[in-house]
Amino acid sequence: MRISILQTDIVWENKQENLRRLREKLETLRGTTEIVVLPETFSTGFCMDTAGLAEPTTGETITTLRQWSEEYRLALAGSYIASETALESGEPAYYNRAFFLTPEGDAYYCDKRHLFRMGHETEHFTSGNQRTLIQYRGWNILLLVCYDLRFPVWSRNRDNEYDLLIYVANWPVPRRKVWDILLQARALENLSYVCGVNRIGRDGRNTPHDGGSAVYSPKGEVLAAIPDNEEGAATAALSLSSLQEFRLKFPVWKDADDFVISSDNNSR
Repeated sequence: MRISILQTDIVWENKQENLRRLREKLETLRGTTEIVVLPETFSTGFCMDTAGLAEPTTGETITTLRQWSEEYRLALAGSYIASETALESGEPAYYNRAFFLTPEGDAYYCDKRHLFRMGHETEHFTSGNQRTLIQYRGWNILLLVCYDLRFPVWSRNRDNEYDLLIYVANWPVPRRKVWDILLQARALENLSYVCGVNRIGRDGRNTPHDGGSAVYSPKGEVLAAIPDNEEGAATAALSLSSLQEFRLKFPVWKDADDFVISSDNNSR
């Protein structure tokens, strides 16, 4: 499996320009990869104007991405600001929604579980409560969003249920060391490939980001990376057979503690 990480700056709250730039980059990746991973909220930046920017999954952003996934024959992963009507109140609800769109027309979605309260995300978004396992070309994939990286229980790889763990992020410079350490840790503790994609540049609140996008092997080795503060793409070749062989030779997963994750942030 070939996976490409796409590290970009994001034009604040400008969907059309971010989509235009993305298409230019996809043109260069045509025929070279099977998955392209974008940063968190790739089309708007990590902004809180949910009412002005949110779209349903039938909106322009996802509709356009699904068309491009089919046209370029590659899967697209990232997140965007999504809206739905809340069943209980009938009022709009907003989500930081991760997506995985395949060229065969399949679409998977999961909402960011851990909202970043220090950035006021809890005041504007609704937390997700489901992990979505994605099946793509023989691989099992788990897709999570930014702050989810800090909470290893939510990414727990129970009985090797996934082979590839993807994080999409707007992770700022002051906490960059945490990003680097925890991405590698998630690969080691879960015996899984791990892909992390972060943005660069300053956002609309003048928060700086320097990237650090990388792909790690189950042994914590860097398989692909993009230099800090540079837009660009990097591609890694992942081997499912090598992963399975390593898990057989070093079956630490058999000794993992057994517990159940509940949707209300409690476990037992």
